[in-house]
Amino acid sequence: MKTDLTDTTASKINKALVQGRRASGTPAVGMVLTLVIVTDEENAYDALRAASDAAHEHPSRTLVVIKRVSRSPRERTQSRLDAEVRIGADAGTGETVVLRLYGEVVDHAQSVVLPLLLPDAPVVVWWPVNAPLDPANDPLGALAQRRVTDTYACEEPVRELVARAESYTPGDTDLSWTRITPWRSMLAAALDQVDCRVQSVEVEGEAFNPSCELLAMWLADRLDVPVERSASSGPGLTAVRMETDCGPVVLDRADGSLATLSIQGQPARAVALKRRETAELMAEELRRLDPDDTYASALRYGVNRLSTPPKGAGGRSLGTGAPVEATAQAPARDTAREEEPVRKAATT
Repeated sequence: MKTDLTDTTASKINKALVQGRRASGTPAVGMVLTLVIVTDEENAYDALRAASDAAHEHPSRTLVVIKRVSRSPRERTQSRLDAEVRIGADAGTGETVVLRLYGEVVDHAQSVVLPLLLPDAPVVVWWPVNAPLDPANDPLGALAQRRVTDTYACEEPVRELVARAESYTPGDTDLSWTRITPWRSMLAAALDQVDCRVQSVEVEGEAFNPSCELLAMWLADRLDVPVERSASSGPGLTAVRMETDCGPVVLDRADGSLATLSIQGQPARAVALKRRETAELMAEELRRLDPDDTYASALRYGVNRLSTPPKGAGGRSLGTGAPVEATAQAPARDTAREEEPVRKAATT
């Protein structure tokens, strides 16, 4: 069921949601969270499709906020709110409201979104593109327990990572970090199979790919060894090579789908390590809404070493210098961890 509302208000939208539930025979609200998507008209379709797919695992009320640019001074002074209310088959397992804001109301989107949030349910705000430099202090971001950005969609992802580190607030996360979850799991499992100390690491991938940078930062933070970034033609991450006192441990993925894990003294194994769609990434992020301390630690530790390009595009090593000084917003790096075996530290 789809209802179009022109020049409407939040109260009329809420009324349309109630009427739509009754008409579809599901008056009860069975959704677990509110997902607010802040995007533009060009990217709204893809973002909404990804959110709809993720909603099969996490039924939610999805609010799509599209801020329309006024073309004339007169339009900028005339506020208007148009909405599409989708329930039932048109909205998947939840409810969807597409909000188009015009004029002065563009600067007060939070006043439109606030009355539409599900009561007593967590709020997640997602910026597929054009995320604010400080998501937690954004008017819409301030409504959320979890704020999701994507530095991969930025023109200068490394600069965006620096901004994310400077403004980090518990609850912030980035899809570039979510993309490396299988890599982190595989590398931790590989080190669990050997009783060795890692001496150095090389991370190979596309130059200035934020996921490659974050993986290198995580390894430098957790292992406290020199981590070198080298550039390849991709796609995305292509290889991680760890030199240990027992021989090399290599995870190589040349085609973006199937990887080869090589450990000294063991036969090489093929492992599935495909590049995931945005819907899978969002579904993973919505499984846990507590602060991601590991992401914060890696971001704070390595971001001050991103000012130079990777090897093959100029050369860079993350090294083992002092980490970025932690603030009250991000957990301090645990120096006691350095006394533990490196193999165990990497499994975190």
